[in-house]
Amino acid sequence: MSNRLFVFTGGTSGPWRVISARTLAGEGLQEVGRLHVRGADESPPAGASQWSLQGITSNERYVERAEKEQLVARQEGLARPEASCAALIPIRKSAAWWALTQDERRHILEEQSHHIRIGLEYLPAIARRLHHCRDLTQPEPFDFLTWFEFAPEHGNAFDLLLERLRASPEWQYVDREVDIRLTRDMA
Repeated sequence: MSNRLFVFTGGTSGPWRVISARTLAGEGLQEVGRLHVRGADESPPAGASQWSLQGITSNERYVERAEKEQLVARQEGLARPEASCAALIPIRKSAAWWALTQDERRHILEEQSHHIRIGLEYLPAIARRLHHCRDLTQPEPFDFLTWFEFAPEHGNAFDLLLERLRASPEWQYVDREVDIRLTRDMA
C-alpha cells in the first residue's frame, strides 16, 4: 500500500471529536461525532462509520520554485502536541475549473487570488496537508481533502485565513465544500 493514501472516516470512533460541520456549498456529509484519519495500510477504526473519504498526497501543481522553498522553510509538520485543533475541508471544484488549462488555473490561484501568499502568512502556526482525490482510480465525491492542524490559540487566525481564501476569485469555482472542525482527545 502507498503511504501517500489517506482515509478520513466519520463515525462513532476516532481520536478527533467533531465540534461542528458546516456545509458551505453543494451537498453536505452525514453528521458524525468522531473522525479517524489513517494511512490506507492501517486498520480501519472500530465502531460504526457513516462515511469515508480518501485522497492521496501528490506533487505541488501550481507552486513555483521560490514559493515552494518558502513553504518548506516555514511549514511545520502535523501531529504537534500543541496542535489539538483541526479542520477537514473537502472541496469539489466545478467543471469550468477543470476545463481551464494548468496555467489558467495557476493564474487564478495565485495571480488573482494570492492563495499561496495568503497561506504563507499563517505559517508555521497552521499546518496543512493537501490530499488529491482526482488522482485515484475510483471516483470520489470531492476533488481535494485539506487537513489543517493548529493550537487553540490560533483558531481566530485560522478563521481569518479561510475568510480571505473564500473571498478570492478562486472560490467562484468551488461547487461543493464542507467545513468540519475538530478537537483531539488528549490521552
